[in-house]
Parts: sequence; C-alpha cells; structure tokens
Amino acid sequence: MFSLQDQTILITGASAGIGAACARLLAQAGGRLILTARRTDRLEALAAELEQTPCHLLTLDVRDKAQVAEALGRLPAPWQTVDILINNAGLSRGMNKLQEGEVTDWDEMIDTNIKGLLYVTRAIVPGMVTRGRGHVVNLGSLAGHQTYPGGNVYCASKAAVRAISEGLKQDLLGTPIRVTSVDPGLVETDFSRVRFKGDEARAAKVYQGLTPLTAEDIAEVILYCVTRPAHMNINEILLMPTAQSGSTLVHRQY
Repeated sequence: MFSLQDQTILITGASAGIGAACARLLAQAGGRLILTARRTDRLEALAAELEQTPCHLLTLDVRDKAQVAEALGRLPAPWQTVDILINNAGLSRGMNKLQEGEVTDWDEMIDTNIKGLLYVTRAIVPGMVTRGRGHVVNLGSLAGHQTYPGGNVYCASKAAVRAISEGLKQDLLGTPIRVTSVDPGLVETDFSRVRFKGDEARAAKVYQGLTPLTAEDIAEVILYCVTRPAHMNINEILLMPTAQSGSTLVHRQY
C-alpha cells in the first residue's frame, strides 16, 4: 500500500459511492480526511467505521456558494492545510430530450457538477499555491467525452469538468500543483438510482448483463494518481468496464 501519511485529503460527496470508497482506501494509505456531504448521518457512520483515521466532518452542500466559502474558510487550524482535493460530488437527473427537460433537473446538475466543483476549488487551491504543494482530482465521466441520447445537460456538465481540469492545469503551470481528471464509464453506485429518482427497477437495468466498474475500482485509480512521484502529473484517465467501448456501446450477456 502506498503511503499518504499525514496528508490531509478533502473529499466532497463522501457519504456514499466513489466518495466513500475513496475515504476508505485513502484512510488505509494513512491519509487524514476532511469528509463533506449533505447527509450528516452517513458521514458520521463512515467516520465511525474509520475509527483509527483522523476525520473532520462537514455537512456541506457544494451548490451553496456562501456555505462553501464559510465552511472551508473557517476550517479548524489542524485541518487548514489541504494536500489533496477530490472533487467527487456530482449527480445526474433524468434522461429527457432537451426540449422536454425539467429545468429544475438542469439547475441541480449544473449547480452541483460545475458550480459546486468551482466553488470548492476556488476555496482550496490558493492555499496549495501558497504552500507550494497539492493535488486536485476531479471526477469527470465518459459522458464528458461522448454525448449520448438523453444525456444532453449531464454530458455538458461533465464536458465542462474536463475543460475546467485542463484550464486549471494551464493556470497552475509553473507551480508544483497537480491536476487530474478521472473519467469513468459505467460504475455501479447510487448514480442511476439518483438519476431515475428512486426507480430501483430502471436503475438496475443499467448494469444488467455485464460486470460494471465499482466505486472501489475508481478509488484505486485515484490512489494511483495521487501517489505518483512529484514530477509526474496524470492529466486524465478514461476507464470503462471491459464490456463497454463507448457511451452507447455495451455488450450484455443474459
């Protein structure tokens, strides 16, 4: 296991899925964790599970600009030095045609996937620059590379994450701060359940007939990225299940 001993790692959307998997794996590697999410009870359960790991919990909605600035601007002294930021909070809502889309769904995706990521990054990266060290990992998606029917606004939001990651790396040129975008295809988490607003049967069909990626798979990739030598920056990783070769190209066996 690579060591992240004494490094402070901030994970957004840490209450479930990829965020929680990152917390577990990076804790094993010795990291100190700032865990943020909207669901306090889930954060508390995760921290209890990681009882040997120093954890600071923040009930935080990344869509709320003022809340982000307040919470991250007033971290307790032992937690103010963030070495690794994992911008994981994100979601999709619906698969409507654009002309039939729900504006509230669009707002939620844009406010979370784009603006929330920007708010948190803006709060944390200046300190990294001042200290001369740090790594930002943004959770993108295959959807940011390939648009698919019904994905319109979600795909746009993840294309934005890809562009923001590239732009941030350019803006940080000349500093030792690293920026990585991790862009998965099909990962079985609560993603589809959230997208389909609790429709369990419809969500299950997304993963039927194939072995999808898991949250733990993505956490392992992130661990690899953040433990490379300081002179190496992995700009982008695009990964899919073996049974997938594109956004709409999936081989299923029933």
